[in-house]
Amino acid sequence: MKLLPETAMTNEHRGEVDAIPPLMRTAALGLQHVLAMYAGAVAVPLILGAAIGLDKRHVALLVSADLFTCGIATLLQTLGFGKYIGIRLPLMMGVTMVALAPMVQIASSQGLQYVYGAIIVSGAVVVLSAGMFTSLLRFFPPVVTGCVITAIGVNLLPVALNWAAGGNGAADFGAPFNLGLAAGVIVLITVFTRFGGHFISAIALLLAMAAGSLAALLAGKMSLSGIGAEPWAAFPHPFWFGLPKFHLAAILNMLCVMLVTVMESTGVFLSMGRITGVCVGRKEVSAGLRAEGIAAIIGSVLNSFPYITFSQNLGLVALTQVKSRYVIAFGGVILLLLGTLPKLAIVVASIPAPVLGGAALAMFGTVAASGIRTLSEVDYNRQGNMFIVAISLGLGIGSAMTPSLFAKCPAFVQHMAGNGLLLCAVSAIFLNWLFTGAKGEDCPSGGGD
Repeated sequence: MKLLPETAMTNEHRGEVDAIPPLMRTAALGLQHVLAMYAGAVAVPLILGAAIGLDKRHVALLVSADLFTCGIATLLQTLGFGKYIGIRLPLMMGVTMVALAPMVQIASSQGLQYVYGAIIVSGAVVVLSAGMFTSLLRFFPPVVTGCVITAIGVNLLPVALNWAAGGNGAADFGAPFNLGLAAGVIVLITVFTRFGGHFISAIALLLAMAAGSLAALLAGKMSLSGIGAEPWAAFPHPFWFGLPKFHLAAILNMLCVMLVTVMESTGVFLSMGRITGVCVGRKEVSAGLRAEGIAAIIGSVLNSFPYITFSQNLGLVALTQVKSRYVIAFGGVILLLLGTLPKLAIVVASIPAPVLGGAALAMFGTVAASGIRTLSEVDYNRQGNMFIVAISLGLGIGSAMTPSLFAKCPAFVQHMAGNGLLLCAVSAIFLNWLFTGAKGEDCPSGGGD
């Protein structure tokens, strides 16, 4: 892999990127991009809310805040702000699934305020260190990022299966209807992905969740109560859950997440550069990463989460060959509007646990598969790589399977060492440095969400 150039060497293809299509075409294509990423965008607040026991109203609040901030983040990335913020390419932003496992762990043990405190600090680090990150990517080769992403996906799978059975505390936990509903969602995702066209396969998750929710509603297993009490329009309320609080272990945990997302986003930036024909250099990548860091800070203020550039929208740009960043910016405006509709958020928050479980199994499995795919790039004949993977995954997955492992240790040690992601990341980074001296490439070859 060639090193990233300091800056783009040509603006030969910027005309297509900066072009503004007719309004109706822009609106239709922008809506298509929103549909392609919608399920992934709302999945994190839905899953986090269910995992930490929030009521429907507060889950809906998270959904609204997420969509609203998705819009802000997308506009920041596509249109830019000033000279150094935003890559100004047709890229859609959304909450990263990689952050879900650590956020659930922090929120469950310490509270959401500590989640938001960790996001603010990690976002600020990305903003202030964006230029340095592009030089430090060599310290995070596939053997490191692959271990971390795989551990995240595997650790989340039990959560998905729990929801498929009905969710913790459900009176009908494990009932045939619950398991059948979750299985039906998985079957529909499979059918839409296999037999649908490019666009249908891109929104397979959204379609399957809609069908599963309709089936649950007709069977009397889904309640839409609370819609009447919500206003038609409202803006997110900053710091709804209280002012952010800070804890070292939570911050380190979130910094690990941000390092992974920096790697993934860099891959997405480079991929979009190839699709649009625009050369992407260090300065462009740095500007894109600053936009993500600022989006994370804004998200924490508005009760949302860390943001990443979504890779699924790359396929739509390649398929339609419409490379205008203003199409994606229009999608960002749609997301802003969706984030101001509390009644819609209540409908989304009412999705039954088994439907979430079926969709989450596909999503979490995809995260794990993405990590495995990254690990397939590793040269296992190179000294130490097999050992790095073995020890790091052993710690990252094994500790999650043994929650009482550090029960007799001081509270600080429990917070630091009791998190599988943090153990896996620290182990992989240290062992890679020990065996190779962190000799690697400057940037990854691909990306994800």
